[in-house]
Amino acid sequence: MEGKFSKIFKGDKTIWCIFIALCVISLLEVFSASSTIVYRQQNYWAPILRHGVFIVIGFFFVLFLQRVKTRYFSGLMLFLPVTWFLLILAMIIGEDVNGAQRWLGVGSITIQPSEFAKIALVGFMAFFLSRLKPDNEKLVFGIMMSGIIVTCGLIAPENLSTAGLLFGVCYLMMFIGQVNLRRLGLIAAVCVGSVFLLVGTLKVLPEDFVKGYLPDRFSTWQNRIDRHSGDDEAAPGTAEFRITDENYQVSHAKIAIANGNIIGMPGSGVERDFLPQAYSDFIFAIILEEMGFLGGIFVLLLYVALMIRAGVLASKCDKLFPRYLILGAAMMITIQALANMAVAVNLIPVTGQPLPLISRGGTSTIITCAYFGIILACSNASNYSEHEDVDEGIANIPYE
Repeated sequence: MEGKFSKIFKGDKTIWCIFIALCVISLLEVFSASSTIVYRQQNYWAPILRHGVFIVIGFFFVLFLQRVKTRYFSGLMLFLPVTWFLLILAMIIGEDVNGAQRWLGVGSITIQPSEFAKIALVGFMAFFLSRLKPDNEKLVFGIMMSGIIVTCGLIAPENLSTAGLLFGVCYLMMFIGQVNLRRLGLIAAVCVGSVFLLVGTLKVLPEDFVKGYLPDRFSTWQNRIDRHSGDDEAAPGTAEFRITDENYQVSHAKIAIANGNIIGMPGSGVERDFLPQAYSDFIFAIILEEMGFLGGIFVLLLYVALMIRAGVLASKCDKLFPRYLILGAAMMITIQALANMAVAVNLIPVTGQPLPLISRGGTSTIITCAYFGIILACSNASNYSEHEDVDEGIANIPYE
């Protein structure tokens, strides 16, 4: 029996356990948190069946990817320009969702090009970092920064949080890949300065000016910053708590967390009926309400365990490309998860980032499964000493 399972489930068993645990939690929580969709569609099973289909497709995608030889993942870098075209197309003819044109419609199916760009850029970074040497650092660094700037620049106008997340992961990959610290320090200084400049400008400019003369997304960013840094919702000198249109989601997320206490309210949560994005952006608040503080810690530890295990697996790879690929994929999942959780507990402004693999989604679910498939393929114990060199004909840059 164990031999049959080993043939089906290749790669690291710990990663498999984390993946399956997240899938189970996802099905349970999305089923519970989709009450608003059920009411709108007047169909009890439709939301969970749709999500279940994507989970099943993603599961089989993982089974397929775990068998792929690591050298073939270098093709992700060739896919990056295609994602640029899709991102531009989304800006021009994309479907408007919550004030941002992030989606492309293909018949009855919608896709999110930024998700494809994220995984393509991770592959792009892993490929060039694996070829980084003292005698070609300037060239390789220039190529990597060009890819990062173009990709993040195309994503940022419609989805600033995703661009920031992607940039952060690429920056960490370069740090791990031992890119010159002076270059990294300069990048960090420019980024910190840009963030302070953007936030300061949006705080100073009048709301009417931002709405009238700047793109719509600037108004969205301004509102989110103002809501997060605004005064306490309680009226001065009273215990009254005011819920307004501006603080509606955050306030109900706080109520959900307070309701959960230590052990939660399994199947009895009420804030799922009030939170518009209970099954997506704020699903961690629903997890805390229904599974309690202990359940929330368990979910957090799953993502932390993924990152730790990925680090262990990367250290066992004798080639640089799969090593960076494992770390890049794991960081993308983990950092996005931490961002989603931070929003739910009101540590940072609303970002719109889903909780990887748990939030209800289509493109995001499939791409997250692809990250797991890549990690499993690179972690296959029988391949630790068999990772093929990536074809050097793709780029005339010396490889380790």
